[in-house]
Amino acid sequence: MYNPTSSKAEEFISHEEVLATLEYAQQNKNNEDLIDNILEKAKRRKGLSHREASVLLACQIEEKNQEIYRLAEQIKKDFYGNRIVLFAPLYISNYCVNGCVYCPYHAQNKHIARKKLTQEEIRTEVMALQDMGHKRLAIEYGEDPEMNPMDYILECIDTIYSIKHKNGAIRRVNVNIAATTVENYRKLAEAGIGTYILFQETYHKESYEKLHPTGPKHNYAYHTEAMDRAMQGGIDDVGLGVLFGLELYKYEFAALLMHAEHLEAVYGVGPHTISVPRIRRADDIDPDVFDNGIDDDIFAKIVACIRVSVPYTGMIVSTRESQQCREKLLHLGVSQVSGGSRTSVGGYAEQEPEDERSEQFEVSDTRSLDEVVKWLMELGYIPSFCTACYREGRTGDRFMELCKNQQIQNCCHPNALMTLKEYLEDYASGETKRLGEDLILKEMEHVSSEKVKRIALGNLQDIEQGKRDFRF
Repeated sequence: MYNPTSSKAEEFISHEEVLATLEYAQQNKNNEDLIDNILEKAKRRKGLSHREASVLLACQIEEKNQEIYRLAEQIKKDFYGNRIVLFAPLYISNYCVNGCVYCPYHAQNKHIARKKLTQEEIRTEVMALQDMGHKRLAIEYGEDPEMNPMDYILECIDTIYSIKHKNGAIRRVNVNIAATTVENYRKLAEAGIGTYILFQETYHKESYEKLHPTGPKHNYAYHTEAMDRAMQGGIDDVGLGVLFGLELYKYEFAALLMHAEHLEAVYGVGPHTISVPRIRRADDIDPDVFDNGIDDDIFAKIVACIRVSVPYTGMIVSTRESQQCREKLLHLGVSQVSGGSRTSVGGYAEQEPEDERSEQFEVSDTRSLDEVVKWLMELGYIPSFCTACYREGRTGDRFMELCKNQQIQNCCHPNALMTLKEYLEDYASGETKRLGEDLILKEMEHVSSEKVKRIALGNLQDIEQGKRDFRF
């Protein structure tokens, strides 16, 4: 049944193979020799199979678990350095025809405020995000063919890219919309999107169909095969994710890695990003009813095991998680975080009235973007607003070749410093700017190429003089 090169969802995510994997992992959770062999393979930075990774996730030997955590942190540094990319979600419409029982946007929820932004309202929202300092957005829509047709989505993308406000510009729009056709994915690619993001929610087919009782999202195969259609439509950067808490986490973990293996086997390019959201309380939604919640320690181990298993992927944790939890995950492989996020439609320009709230879920980390930037620098990370790879054509297999050979830092490190400098000049508070200037001076010493260092130093001086958007 299991065939990673198959085009059929139930063959590249084989239920029988997942169950066999979980049994294998359970039988070997204390097999020290096997765990050592898997760790030795992980140290070669070429990734692990879903079975090998599941053994590490099941491992009950504390000494070996600590080795997993140390290795995850080192692999993240090897591939992505100490950079953390920043972004924000932009909710544009919460009209939805689906019946997803874990999401407040479900069609049966009659008391949530339904909203759809006009192009002028999008302009207002984007300018508010630009005034915060954001350069990268992930746009979010409910699935409603009448209210949110593809033409509307494409118009929104065009509007976002067109807005130049003071020194602000959104340089890359990532898109999180429902599964669609190859033709529509081709239109998104032509519109210049960055990464196409679609969370599987759960890979367990029986649970999936129960959690999505009505609407087009009920079709498990069509949803699970969406990334194949996106690739066929010319989108070569895709982002996977599951909503932890809906099903048993070990099942989701194994299946998620099988999906990554499928993309590698068929297209030669695995997921550009993997997101790890946990279900959160929201209007009309009580996460406790799902009874599959995971605590922070298990969550941290999931992140670490994904990092050592798929070393090239960008890993995302959002403001669903608290500051304390996000800080822990930064040390275990996370490379992207959101900051200053709002999960409501039209929530950036002004605060919503209590009786018109439209957020998708409760935000746990409510700090401003400036506070998040300052916090990252205090932890020794470089907050990065870089979007250069997308605009220089380093996507898909081009990006992966550089990343897998640990060469992407040659571009990304100086690019991160230059985009941080832009933020410091245009948006930062006094204390944040002071910390940032010190960090840039320190980090420039680690730029290995003298030519790159010379050019970057010149660009940093030009940024002080008001010039913007330098990149390697």
